[in-house]
Amino acid sequence: MAERKSSPKAIKFLFGGLAGMGATVFVQPLDLVKNRMQLSGEGAKTKEYKTSFHAVGSILKKEGVRGIYTGLSAGLLRQATYTTTRLGIYTILFEKLTKEDGTPPNFFMKAAIGMTAGATGAFVGTPAEVALIRMTADGRLPADQRRGYTNVFNALVRMSREEGITTLWRGCVPTMARAVVVNAAQLASYSQSKQFLLDSGYFRDDILCHFCASMISGLVTTAASMPVDIAKTRIQNMRMIDGKPEYRNGLDVLMKVVRYEGFFSLWKGFTPYYARLGPHTVLTFIFLEQMNKYYKKFFLSG
Repeated sequence: MAERKSSPKAIKFLFGGLAGMGATVFVQPLDLVKNRMQLSGEGAKTKEYKTSFHAVGSILKKEGVRGIYTGLSAGLLRQATYTTTRLGIYTILFEKLTKEDGTPPNFFMKAAIGMTAGATGAFVGTPAEVALIRMTADGRLPADQRRGYTNVFNALVRMSREEGITTLWRGCVPTMARAVVVNAAQLASYSQSKQFLLDSGYFRDDILCHFCASMISGLVTTAASMPVDIAKTRIQNMRMIDGKPEYRNGLDVLMKVVRYEGFFSLWKGFTPYYARLGPHTVLTFIFLEQMNKYYKKFFLSG
């Protein structure tokens, strides 16, 4: 039997990052709206934005069309670090645990691989994540309170200089926890949704099926991960008050959100988060499959 040719490890990491970055170009505005809504009405019952459409209209009115892409450089760096690491590690572990006869790992092993890759990628990507949260949140503040980062590298340098190097990993624990929840929920729900659609007889195993399965999976994943995500967002954006941080940890965020803003505020920004998650997953894997296809065609064939 002919030996299967495999792409070098560096290519697996590179393509994973490029695929995520390509998808981010399309969904960055949704990320911005989600972050703004999660910070809206912080510590109060009143909300800055009534709905996602109200948030988009308000941002366009006050900050213009360019405002909707605020933080794009941080979003791209986040994908270059988080997604590169996550997909690279997942692909390598998946191949290592695939049997000689080509039998893939079982479902629970896939879930374990996904959670391990997600947590590791989240740790590596946290600095870019902190910069992204702060850059997307800046426009909602009064002019004299804005941080005014010009790009992601300016943000990273200033955070290190002004607040210490450890600030780059602020909210690292909830960021990693979110990655574990997202990967576990996404894998289980995507697999089940895809099987359900194929069994219905109305779908074939093609892009339409993948898109629909991703959107169903996105609904489940969004509901499961949003409380952890809002804790991450609030911690990464918080300021020091009289030398003390606004929040002690993720649990403190959740308790304060429930106490001051209401239980369902844990799902603030649900619509843009959901609208981002499904398409981003689909676009990432479409880009990834196409890059792998052409790499194998031009570099591994023959």
